[in-house]
Amino acid sequence: MPSSKRTEALYALLFISPFLLHLLIFFIFAFVRTIWFSFTDKTTLRDSYNFVGLQNFINLFGEERFLLALQHSIGFMLVVTTIQTFLALATAAVLNQRLHGITFFRTVYYIPSVLSSAAVTVIAIWFFQKTGFLNTFIGWVSAHSPVILTLVGIFILAQAVQVGLERMRGLPVAPTDPALATISLVVAIALTWLLGAMGLVVPREARPPEFTWLTNPDSFLGLPIPLWSIVMLNIFTTIPTLMLIFLAGLQDIPKSLYEAAAIDGASPLQQFFWVTVPMLRPVTFLVVTLSLIGTLQMFDQVALMGDSAPLNSIIVMAYYVYNSVFSGEGHIGMASAAALVLAVLTFVVVFLQRTFGISEKAH
Repeated sequence: MPSSKRTEALYALLFISPFLLHLLIFFIFAFVRTIWFSFTDKTTLRDSYNFVGLQNFINLFGEERFLLALQHSIGFMLVVTTIQTFLALATAAVLNQRLHGITFFRTVYYIPSVLSSAAVTVIAIWFFQKTGFLNTFIGWVSAHSPVILTLVGIFILAQAVQVGLERMRGLPVAPTDPALATISLVVAIALTWLLGAMGLVVPREARPPEFTWLTNPDSFLGLPIPLWSIVMLNIFTTIPTLMLIFLAGLQDIPKSLYEAAAIDGASPLQQFFWVTVPMLRPVTFLVVTLSLIGTLQMFDQVALMGDSAPLNSIIVMAYYVYNSVFSGEGHIGMASAAALVLAVLTFVVVFLQRTFGISEKAH
């Protein structure tokens, strides 16, 4: 090897040596120790420990709390990944439009991702309390439902009448025409106010529902209600980042494809499903993969919930590992075995996604 190439290689190794050292100490060494501890009965209360073989893994799959954590993690992964992928794509499609002030709205939609997870979780605890914002809002909407339904009904009727009259005149008007919608909204507000003033449409007494989000023992779609609170919180804080990835992918799609589709008579909706979605396959693959890994390793929002919700209703795999070490006798062996199960589960899920899931090649 020429001396210049050798010098270049040495400089390259020198520059990446801090990262390699960090990787060696905090990942490889820690991972090897975790594998070793998973076959022992090591705890935090005593220095000596014995080799127990696969006993920790046998005990794990016989423990109810671990099976709950495994079930919650898989359910959480499937629900959150599905919902936030669709919502992130829809949000990115809206924010990709050339509208006045769109930069401001892009910034506003991204704010949840840069907020402190601890601060957002504390706010969420108040949000989901029995007398918190969510129940208060639901109670207000329920009390004002006669007014809201009247407003919506008059708006739809006025819009339908206007569209019908315009089409009778031979004008190609869409049902969502903005100008007609503005007139319909003004008419709906005026008539609803008039009916309210006459006492024909009045709100009921506002009563927040007696529903508890964080202590409810019931389940929905296999997940406890308290865990659904964390599902909503996680989606709210993660969508902006995924939206930004989708937005970058949308702006990379050649405009000529949309022009060709429009010439062929494709509607905006058809262009979205036949041009946008296929061209976004590599980006969607990245988003889904990141979501799968992130949701399986979700820890902070469960930990920050603390005693606000029963542990068995919100526990997931990552928090089970933490709780096994820092509660009771501190079963490091059991925690290490659970951590390896989580690592294998993550690898299997990503492998299945790469093999049978969304392709990383654009069509």
